[in-house]
Amino acid sequence: MRVEVLGTGCARCRRLAKNVETAIRDLGIDAELVKVDDITEIMDRGVMLTPALAVDGELKVSGRVADVKEIKEILQG
Repeated sequence: MRVEVLGTGCARCRRLAKNVETAIRDLGIDAELVKVDDITEIMDRGVMLTPALAVDGELKVSGRVADVKEIKEILQG
C-alpha cells in the first residue's frame, strides 16, 4: 500500500503526516508513506487545498487534517 501526504510542509501538512504514521503503526500494516511537496505535482493531481491524503493513487482527503481514527478507517476500507 502506498500512502501519500500531499502538501508543502506547512504545520497542517506535518500534522497529517504524523497522524498517518501513527495510524500505520497502530494498525501494523505494511505501507509506504510518501510525502509529496512539489506544488506542480500536487496541482497536476487536481489538489487545490492542502494537506491532502492519497492511498494507492486515489485522493481520500483534501484541505483538512484527518484524525488518526479516520485515517485508520480509510486504510482498512
